[in-house]
Amino acid sequence: MSELTTTQPAGTPTWIDLGIPDLDRAMTFYGALFGWEFDVGPAEFGHYTQCLLRGRPVAAIRPNPDPDATEFWWNVFFATDDCDAAAARARDAGGSIITGPMDVLDQGRTAIIKDTTGAQCGLWQAGAHIGCEIVNEPNTLLRNDLVTAESGPARDFYAAVFGYTLDANPDMPELDFTFLRRPDGHEIGGIAGDPKATKSRWGTLFQVDDADAAARRAVDAGGTSAEPYDMIYGRVANITDPFGTEFDVGAPMTS
Repeated sequence: MSELTTTQPAGTPTWIDLGIPDLDRAMTFYGALFGWEFDVGPAEFGHYTQCLLRGRPVAAIRPNPDPDATEFWWNVFFATDDCDAAAARARDAGGSIITGPMDVLDQGRTAIIKDTTGAQCGLWQAGAHIGCEIVNEPNTLLRNDLVTAESGPARDFYAAVFGYTLDANPDMPELDFTFLRRPDGHEIGGIAGDPKATKSRWGTLFQVDDADAAARRAVDAGGTSAEPYDMIYGRVANITDPFGTEFDVGAPMTS
């Protein structure tokens, strides 16, 4: 188990949330897929809903505030000790600030930024809310990787904002993949260069016990799934929820 009670180090993916058109349908889908329970927030806070595993928050979903929205994705927030300073570094590195920095009651301070390739992510300076309280175990967040056609500018941007060191992947030297490591050497994710990518976006991978079973649950709950496949680190399936949100589920290899 990977239960957290304190703030993650700066630069670590620490929270994910998703804005969708139909909260009830989303709870039905993600509850069936991951066994989550839900704590629906009040109307004055946009019904921001905590997704719970063993009573601990692991993600959030909410009705999308844009009624005309047609694209949906899991947004990742990176931990920071100083949201304002991190946002300033993002701007100085050529990115832009979409919203914030701003306080979220006593929960923390946040900003949404866009990098130099057009990918969006969030910053989270923890207050009462530390972020995901369970990670790296079945039905929780495992990792986030950026897929972009502009891997060089992306590497420069995130190194400038978070002080990451950059390492190639010796396991897959034929791919343009860079590990992102915090200053303490801990790997937090990566940047995948794909010249065919039409949009830069941070992807989200949830750990599961069985990728094939999770793919079947997703389809039964009204989503779709690509055929699960084996890769060097485990077995993975690409899932699409009923609103068109894509994400991955992955299970360790059994042999």
